[in-house]
Amino acid sequence: MDFTIVTRIIEFSAALFLFVLGLAVLALVTLYVLDVTQTKHAVRRNFPVIGRMRYLLEDLGEFLRQYFFAQDREEMPFNRAERSYVYRAAKDLDTTVAFGSTRDLRPTGTILFANAAYPPLDQDAAPTGVLEIGPYARYPYRPQSLFNISGMSYGAISRPAALALSNGARKAGIWLNTGEGGLAPYHLEGGCDIVFQIGTAKYGVRDEQGQLSDEKLRQVVGHPQVKMVEIKLSQGAKPGKGGILPGVKVTEEIAKIRGIPVGKDSISPNRHPEIDSAGDLLDMIAHVRGVTGKPTGFKAVIGGYDWLEDLMVEIGRRGIESAPDFITIDSGDGGTGAAPMSLMDYVGLPIKETLPRVADIIDRAGLHGRTRIIASGKLITPAEATWAICAGADFVQSARGFMFALGCIQALQCNRNTCPTGVTTHDPRLQKGLDPVDKADRVARYAKHMHHEIGIIAHSCGVREPRQLQRHHCRIVCADGRTLGMHELYPAVTAPHRAMTTGPATGSLAADT
Repeated sequence: MDFTIVTRIIEFSAALFLFVLGLAVLALVTLYVLDVTQTKHAVRRNFPVIGRMRYLLEDLGEFLRQYFFAQDREEMPFNRAERSYVYRAAKDLDTTVAFGSTRDLRPTGTILFANAAYPPLDQDAAPTGVLEIGPYARYPYRPQSLFNISGMSYGAISRPAALALSNGARKAGIWLNTGEGGLAPYHLEGGCDIVFQIGTAKYGVRDEQGQLSDEKLRQVVGHPQVKMVEIKLSQGAKPGKGGILPGVKVTEEIAKIRGIPVGKDSISPNRHPEIDSAGDLLDMIAHVRGVTGKPTGFKAVIGGYDWLEDLMVEIGRRGIESAPDFITIDSGDGGTGAAPMSLMDYVGLPIKETLPRVADIIDRAGLHGRTRIIASGKLITPAEATWAICAGADFVQSARGFMFALGCIQALQCNRNTCPTGVTTHDPRLQKGLDPVDKADRVARYAKHMHHEIGIIAHSCGVREPRQLQRHHCRIVCADGRTLGMHELYPAVTAPHRAMTTGPATGSLAADT
């Protein structure tokens, strides 16, 4: 190579280096001046430039703890062991472990199951039976699933996520709850059973004044895929507070689905204005059930029990046909929705307390078998779902479990439109990472693994169908280190055996009834 050319290359590189260095020095000097002259941040004023590292480390801390520092069962809201189970089940990988459990069995509240001395010989896993919901509705529903998909609104989750959930639900034979954002075409596209949720803003079934429109209700819920209607009173993420959909997210498509103006903030009331008492709640349930013919119930986070007792008294006065066809009990320890920390952390009771208490209230009112109980709230593993069945649940549903099946990595970015896996973002660049076809298979496999392994626990406890599990099958570690049966901590009013529906049960979830 010509020496002159080499010299010029070296001179150009040196000049470029000095230019970049000069820009860097100028940037540092600028940041230094900005930091020492500003008065809002004490750390930056006292430690100019390097103090800015604090904010970067705070952001990185969530990820560093997750991958490098936290042990398998330390993280919140879901630890690595729980997430790993969902990931492996969704990929249809081996979910067995070796060399003993890493779960600490000593903390108070730890759940264990009492295995039977002589479990049935002719089974490996107890198959799921069929329960009827809504015997007084014109179109009762007989789902063949036990574990289903809880409410996630289109708008809160992305288009490919909704498509994957819909197709995965059909493949697994489970239902998909729409969440309060209305019935989107992506919910229907997969061909699965749908539970339509009516939130406080009546999205999808509201008139121009925001009131419930019977005409729209008939049109939406009349779709043959819609099997039930759930009236949302409150949810685990933010009990007592309505949702806020920023105007930037109200696209033409979402505005059409929800029945709201394009580009304007949509603020949901903190409750249904027309429901102010037990009688009002039963009136609304009866109205929706009468207009649609579909089983109708409600979803609530439990903060106290007096209002439920009042509801049972009112049902007793009106007659058993007036009862809700189901009650969905959500846990007060958070959920998929973004919410103020004060509500997420401190408002609402956890499902570990409320589920057995509500089941007993329903039983004392003589509604056992009439009003089905659906449990929701951090029940993403077979053991947690089985606990709920022992406590009195007829069905279990999950949102975050299926988000993990879609590929969620618990990045805690759900409310920022920056979800790195495309589950909760409307950024096309991020959505492209979520393949609806592949993720639909993962959703279906996760659901099937859950049903199978719930059946494995039930079989080990000596029953032939998971819903034959009772409270004495579950034991709870107490403060002194000993275990007590759940039936001792929460004495059941009646044995929680649920009579199976006499009718066809098909597919992989068919039951020996």
